[in-house]
Amino acid sequence: MPVLISLAPLVIGFCVDLILGDPHSIPHPVVLIGKLISGFEKLFRRLFPRTPRGEKLAGLALGLCVAALSWLVPAALLWLCRQIAPWLALALESAMCWQILATKSLRDESMKVFRALESVDLTASRRAVSMIVGRDTQRLDEAGVARAAVETVAENTSDGVVAPLVFLAIGGAPLGFLYKAVNTMDSMLGYTDPPYRDIGFFLAKLDDVFNFLPARLSALLMLAAGALLGMDVKNGWRIFRRDRFCHASPNSAQTESACAGLLELRLAGDAWYHGVLHKKPHIGDPVREIEHGDIPRACRLLYATAALALVLCAGCRALAILLL
Repeated sequence: MPVLISLAPLVIGFCVDLILGDPHSIPHPVVLIGKLISGFEKLFRRLFPRTPRGEKLAGLALGLCVAALSWLVPAALLWLCRQIAPWLALALESAMCWQILATKSLRDESMKVFRALESVDLTASRRAVSMIVGRDTQRLDEAGVARAAVETVAENTSDGVVAPLVFLAIGGAPLGFLYKAVNTMDSMLGYTDPPYRDIGFFLAKLDDVFNFLPARLSALLMLAAGALLGMDVKNGWRIFRRDRFCHASPNSAQTESACAGLLELRLAGDAWYHGVLHKKPHIGDPVREIEHGDIPRACRLLYATAALALVLCAGCRALAILLL
């Protein structure tokens, strides 16, 4: 019974996410975390000197405050619910796990790009992909839009699904929200260009640390998922071994390389961010040209990887409870 009670929020949250995704009518906790980050950014930019060292210290203070609050608030709410009724805590933590995971929303948003491409509307395609990528999309052609969508699905299989599952399995919803806060801080401020270069320095490094092991686990699970889906696992393993470090981040190319190899595509390459061209190496070999249908293929890979990750994380948590 203790095992079932411990696993219930994780499994329920995962299933609810697959069914409902992220309804826009319900306020999302990550949006609140984003507002918290923006508020602390304004505050600490005023409090610390406007020098590279001062802004790095501001980023450090911001990261510590946001991470602490992101763990403390859900932990306090769950403690309060447990004092009232165990079932109330179960319901709340299940809802929290649902909000932390992003499997269906990642698929839904990327499939909007696919449908826009299928309708031969490049403007709508660029607009749809701009909702899920951080790069500038105005210059992208159809192949560039499809490539950006596939890359996002591949990278966020780790950031949005596998890594949250790992942290939820280790420390429940409070640790899951702490991870989401770290990931959101990196997404908002972890850039190498002004005005984020210095204030985002610590936040980007912190995100690298948190994602180091989950990114590699995600890539291995993706390769296993590719085997289940009948994809070219031999090529996936080859490209993963060769190109998993072809990115400025030590983590981002882990799943991108596995996905590129499984789909027999060439991903990544130069991209524009905030009007600045960033030179990036390619990932994978152009065995064939990318096409619109590679987006739903990447989504099937996402779902299969997510299912394997749930089984692994739930199994490890159950084993830990039984042994301890």
